[in-house]
Amino acid sequence: MPRHRARGRLFENRIVVWDIEASRRLFKDGYYGKPLGIPKPKDFEFNEPLILDLMEGYYLLTRKVIEVEDHAGHELGPKELGKVCEDSYTEFAEKFAVYRKLREAGYVVTPGIKFGSDFAVYEHGPGIDHAPYIVQVMPPKSSMTATSMVRAGRLATTVRKQFIIAMPDREKKGVEFLRFDWWRA
Repeated sequence: MPRHRARGRLFENRIVVWDIEASRRLFKDGYYGKPLGIPKPKDFEFNEPLILDLMEGYYLLTRKVIEVEDHAGHELGPKELGKVCEDSYTEFAEKFAVYRKLREAGYVVTPGIKFGSDFAVYEHGPGIDHAPYIVQVMPPKSSMTATSMVRAGRLATTVRKQFIIAMPDREKKGVEFLRFDWWRA
């Protein structure tokens, strides 16, 4: 018997999956979201709804893993939820291209706001390993000052992560990654 898609409801800039079994399945299948009120879940047997951020909710919707409805209960398709994402994120298309590329490569991708970046990237998942990478998305024609680069490198070193700049290219439909390693002379 095929699995039913999880159903989430959009609340401002988050999507809540109320069904506990669906929440557990999403978290177990790819560490999507966070169980409500549990900052660092130790297992998959929580009894709380799952909170997805817009980026991962949009990704799951485009992959037909979840369905999303607005606060009034009307179903949102990728076009409608994409508009919400574009209104909520600066450079959403570029950030989503990087998110999708990392997810499709098998990484677990979470918001990187606490590290001052766009994403924190795990090889296995939160609670299993620490995120070894922080990723900043930069469109190809954007620039970064030397001070910003040193600041990002110092932060990454302080939190024991590698700093990566991801540059999506719409024309080539790809993403290039620049990894910075910091060492003392």
